Amino acid sequence: MKIDIFSHILPKKYRDGVEKKFVAPPSERSTVESENRAITDLDVRFRVMDRYPEVVQVLTVSLPPLEASVKPRDAVGLAKTANDELAELTVKYPDRFVGAVASLPLSNVNAALKEIDRACIDLKLKGIQMFTNNYGDTLDNPKFKPIYEKMVHYDLPIWIHPWAGKERGEPVFGWPYETAAAMLELVAAGTLNDFPDLKIITHHSGSMISFFPYRIQWMLPDRLGPGVLPNPLDHFRKLYNDTAVYGNTPALMCAYSFFGADRLLFGTDAPLGPQYGLTAETIASVERMDITEKEKEQIFKQNAVGLLNIAL
Repeated sequence: MKIDIFSHILPKKYRDGVEKKFVAPPSERSTVESENRAITDLDVRFRVMDRYPEVVQVLTVSLPPLEASVKPRDAVGLAKTANDELAELTVKYPDRFVGAVASLPLSNVNAALKEIDRACIDLKLKGIQMFTNNYGDTLDNPKFKPIYEKMVHYDLPIWIHPWAGKERGEPVFGWPYETAAAMLELVAAGTLNDFPDLKIITHHSGSMISFFPYRIQWMLPDRLGPGVLPNPLDHFRKLYNDTAVYGNTPALMCAYSFFGADRLLFGTDAPLGPQYGLTAETIASVERMDITEKEKEQIFKQNAVGLLNIAL
């Protein structure tokens, strides 16, 4: 078994609700999802998944974020709709979906906290998703500290997906930058010092962090002042990261050398990409890694089982 911990979906009722309430400028509307039938059509999705019978998925709601799409008062109900549908899918298709990740109305933190309780207790979802930009607020904003505290309480992770709108968020280089910047903001704010047991999963193998560790080591302490965060690299190494680098084994080896095998989880970004995703390329890229078979098993399955408390 291989557990894809970062696969995307737009549940029907949720998608229809967002379409009706959409208030952002047309330029902010993502077109990828509407062009990719496997995001919205389960029959298409299952036919694609049948190509890889050893792969099961953990579902995350796809772009655009609620905060960039609808008014705050509408986001609360739509988050509940999404989470109800995700829970139904995991119950109805347990052999396809071993878990799902809650959406939150992050434009209303109090409502988000209530939805975390409902999602984790009643719906048995495996964590929550946040974006690198949430209603104009980055992840180091103190308003999000109650969310981090609550996720530590539930011992479940936060999935971080890049987003910054069209101005800074173009997907080729803008999104990797947003991911690295969000990781830097969390570390620089001392979030992982305040919440040492907080579990965070980044997209695309932690972006640029594993490529620039020495730059971080020498420049970040100067930004913070002496003694504020004496070992910043130790904080970055607490983060978990998926393998969605589209078949690039050298990039995975770079992430492995920095984060280690116990902080990498198989994730493909499915079904995004040519021919409904790059699952085969991602599997092959992990198989080519110059690591032990035990470490590959960690990446493909065991790390996700432990992190998400998956009962198999």
